[in-house]
Amino acid sequence: MIKIDGKGGISATIVADSISEVGERITTYELEYPRFIHSEVMTHRLFSRNAASSRAIPVDKMIEHVSENTAMPIHWGMNQRGMQAQEECTDKPVGYSSREDAWDFACDRAIDVAGSFAGAGYHKQIVNRLLEPFQFIKVVLTATEFDNFFWLRKHPDAQPEIAELAKVMWEAREESEPSLLRAGEWHVPYYNGNYGYGVWKNSGYARVDTGLEPTDHKRFGYTLTEALKISASCCAQVSYRTLNNTYEKAMDIYSKLASGRKVHASPFEHVAKPMSDSPHHENGVTHKDNVGNYWSGNFKGWIQLRQTLDNHVCWKYKE
Repeated sequence: MIKIDGKGGISATIVADSISEVGERITTYELEYPRFIHSEVMTHRLFSRNAASSRAIPVDKMIEHVSENTAMPIHWGMNQRGMQAQEECTDKPVGYSSREDAWDFACDRAIDVAGSFAGAGYHKQIVNRLLEPFQFIKVVLTATEFDNFFWLRKHPDAQPEIAELAKVMWEAREESEPSLLRAGEWHVPYYNGNYGYGVWKNSGYARVDTGLEPTDHKRFGYTLTEALKISASCCAQVSYRTLNNTYEKAMDIYSKLASGRKVHASPFEHVAKPMSDSPHHENGVTHKDNVGNYWSGNFKGWIQLRQTLDNHVCWKYKE
C-alpha cells in the first residue's frame, strides 16, 4: 500500500490499484480528511464511496476521536467577495489568544453539549451530529475516472482542504504501480491472498471438501467467492472507522450486507473485474456511451460486482 500524508492530517492511501489488458485502470483509496469538505467530495458522481458514519460510531469513541484529532482549516482565509480567499487572516478572534484556540474552544463546547445529550439518553445519530464540524472522516473511494476531479480540485481556486486532498491522491496514484488483471481476475480492496494485496487470481487450489480451517488459507488460497465477500465486507467496515479483516468477521459482515430481500449494496461497488472482449453480452454491463465505451454503473471498462447482484436496487417502490 502507498500512503501520502498531506497538510493538517489529510491523507490518501491506495489499498488496491489494477489495470486491464486494454489499459483501463481502477484505483481504490482509503482517505482521511475533514468532514466539512465531505459534501464537496460527494459531488463527484463517478466515485464509489463508503464513509465512516455518525450513526454507527459510539458517542464516546467519537468524542475521543474528535478530542485527539480535531479537524481544522489548513488555510485561514481572510473575508473577501467570492468563493476564494487568497490571503490568510492573522487577526485573533476577539476574546481568544489565537484562531486555533478559538476553534478548539468551539470543539470543546460541542463535546460538552454532546456529552449532555448522551447522558440524557439520546441516540448517537443525534448526538454525533454536533461533533461533525470537528471530525476527520474516513472514506473508501473507488473509481476508473479521476481526470475531472483532479482538473477541478487540484487547483488554487478549490477550497484549500479539498485541493490538498486532490494533491495527495494524485501523488499516491502517480507513485503506485497497478497490478495487471486479465479476464476472470478481480480487483478486491483489502483482500490479501496468495497473490498480494488487492487482487484475486485463480491459484489453482480447490478447497471444496478439503475440510481445511480458515487458518490454512495462507497456504491454500481463498476461493473467488470468499475473496469477493472479504473485500466487500472490509469496504463496509469503514462505517465504524475500524477494520477487522479476519475471515470470521468478514463472513459475519457479509451476511448482514447480503441477507434478506434488501441488499446493502454500496460496498459491492468497490469490487470489480475487467470487461471481456465482448462486453455487450456480459452480465453487469449497464450502458454504452456516445463514443462507444461500455460502462458498469459508474465504472468504465470494468464490471462492478454490485451490478451483477439481484435486488441491489429498487425500481418500483410500494408501501
